[in-house]
Amino acid sequence: MRYLGFLGSIFLVCSAGMSYGVEMSVPVAVRHRSSMAIRDPFIVPWQANKTYYLYASCSYKGEDGKNKRCFGYYKSKDLNMWEGPFPAFVPGKDFWATKDFWAPEVHEYKGKFYLFATMNSETRKRGTQIMRADTPEGPFEPISEFPQTPAEWLCLDGTLWVEEGKPWMVYCHEWLDVQDGTIEAIPLSDDLSKAIGPSTTLFKGSSAPWGNGPGRKTYVTDGPFLFKRDGELLMLWSSFGPSGYTTGLAKSTTGKVLGPWTQLEDPIFCVDGGHSSRFKTFDGRQMTVLHAPNSGATRMVFLEGEDWIYRPVIDGLAK
Repeated sequence: MRYLGFLGSIFLVCSAGMSYGVEMSVPVAVRHRSSMAIRDPFIVPWQANKTYYLYASCSYKGEDGKNKRCFGYYKSKDLNMWEGPFPAFVPGKDFWATKDFWAPEVHEYKGKFYLFATMNSETRKRGTQIMRADTPEGPFEPISEFPQTPAEWLCLDGTLWVEEGKPWMVYCHEWLDVQDGTIEAIPLSDDLSKAIGPSTTLFKGSSAPWGNGPGRKTYVTDGPFLFKRDGELLMLWSSFGPSGYTTGLAKSTTGKVLGPWTQLEDPIFCVDGGHSSRFKTFDGRQMTVLHAPNSGATRMVFLEGEDWIYRPVIDGLAK
């Protein structure tokens, strides 16, 4: 969830200039992950330089002296010490979005890197838009004028899934629109620049047997992430349960993105943490990363392997 604000006190200081919007003066620092306030973590290991990239919501100071939203990244060699923030996407003055700037994630597709990011404005509903760059470091450039999610809906947390060579965006239709939030899938053009078909509801937030939290009458859907394991198509996603923010697991009974989907009976992480994604370390270890707790001192949590039990420390990583 992103409703509690943006990344700590990190600011990217800017002035007018470069072709992608601004010329940036960035106060880069190296810090241990235990001191980093990170929400919705997404990590990309890049084999070309054996470096991990962590994407985050950030702010920069505009020419008018006001703080404005953007996306940045940190980089690390060991998942412990992170250098940054560096600019990934800083909107130009005519860019449509002015607020929120949530849940950035980057996917490699056909030799390029694509930033999927949720944004909002006073004149257009919140949605996920796709930007492109040659490397994980950007700078990322929009490949469309507006988000690829339906303009008439409040949407967030889009992610990429490629099935039989065809790209899809899987995303959330927000509970603010429909009360019982949904996970949706929409087909994309080959270059990812636009949706080329209708959106299909994969499941509703109320389908999770482990939800809902005490006193809640709405069902949140957050942070879908799809992956294959032992031939099965699975999806991490988050909502609320009795212990707060919660990550569950869904399975496609057909092995296809359009499902139908069933829910694992018990959540995989129920200690007020979620918005999970997966990656492999350079030495071949499978990692799931999420943020916890959902409020207060939010930090990255790594779960190693496939057993998915709650462990705040994995193989000597930060306490």
